[in-house]
Amino acid sequence: MEKLAIETQTLYAELQERLTALEAQRTIGHSPGCFTEKTIKGGCYVYYQYQEPGGISRQIYVGKKTPGLDRIIADYQRARKILSADLTHIQILCAQLRAGGALITDTASGRVLKALADSGVFYLDGVLLGTQAFMVLGNLLGRRWEHSALRTQDIDLAGTAKMIIAIPDIKIDLPKVLEGLHMGFIPVPPFNPKHPSTSFRVRGNPLRLDVLTSEQHPRKSNPIFIPRFNVAAQPVRFLDYLLDNPIKGAVIDGGGVLVNVPLPARFALHKLIVSRERDITAQPKAQKDLDQAAQLLLVLLEERPGDLLLAWEEIKRRGTGWIKRIQMALSAKNSPYTSVLERTKAFLS
Repeated sequence: MEKLAIETQTLYAELQERLTALEAQRTIGHSPGCFTEKTIKGGCYVYYQYQEPGGISRQIYVGKKTPGLDRIIADYQRARKILSADLTHIQILCAQLRAGGALITDTASGRVLKALADSGVFYLDGVLLGTQAFMVLGNLLGRRWEHSALRTQDIDLAGTAKMIIAIPDIKIDLPKVLEGLHMGFIPVPPFNPKHPSTSFRVRGNPLRLDVLTSEQHPRKSNPIFIPRFNVAAQPVRFLDYLLDNPIKGAVIDGGGVLVNVPLPARFALHKLIVSRERDITAQPKAQKDLDQAAQLLLVLLEERPGDLLLAWEEIKRRGTGWIKRIQMALSAKNSPYTSVLERTKAFLS
């Protein structure tokens, strides 16, 4: 595990600020489209033509051409110029971050994550999990993780069944977003043919998107439909702990994508729990869980011990079963990070 140079950490902070500002100040000029005119029976009419994530073309009728509408179009053109300059600067920042050793996602995953972000998934409380989130946390903490803990071509997207704050009239058709990418995404058939699919994969490619949600009833594994995403999600034990109070982070590929990721300390402790839940056939995944947790714990112990204590206090409020699983994981002896696990166990005692 390497520490990123302070210059690289500063560039990443600037990237995140730029992406956050673009998200907060999004205007019609930031949407991927343009105004177009049509002459119908001698009259001039204006439409707004745009592309949904994945390249699906749409047209919306705006109205008959008038001086007032011309002013709106002029405002649009000014906003587009500002956007073009912002996006150019973001691309330069990402190139500098690649050169500085920041963690970069693969092109295919980056394309999917950008489509999800453009569609509004993360605006509607979607949370990126798994190794993709682990890479984002590495950049946030100024670390380049061990390569062995980064092997994956899965994208894990989670969301609660209902948002805490309802946002009316905003919904996303996630299957259509994936279809619009023209990457060959197909639903993965579930074990029970009566259940809807909660995963999508690319034909002839290991790239896969899994949709997850927190368990609503103990040991009930039936998929839960998430209306705002128009997709079913697989309920997972202990996931509510991970989805509470996520933070913003930037995925880096050719550009930057603003996503939601779990708090680093909660991510680490959750990985410890998950490592104990894996069955005997999934021990390589359990080992990767431990490795990711240990690398995060090392940084937290050295630089953010208070974050770790807060996350641990919440674990203790959830009962002895949670505590027991984490203590068992911290007692593991087959990890190259055994000393880190032992230090964490002593720190939390």
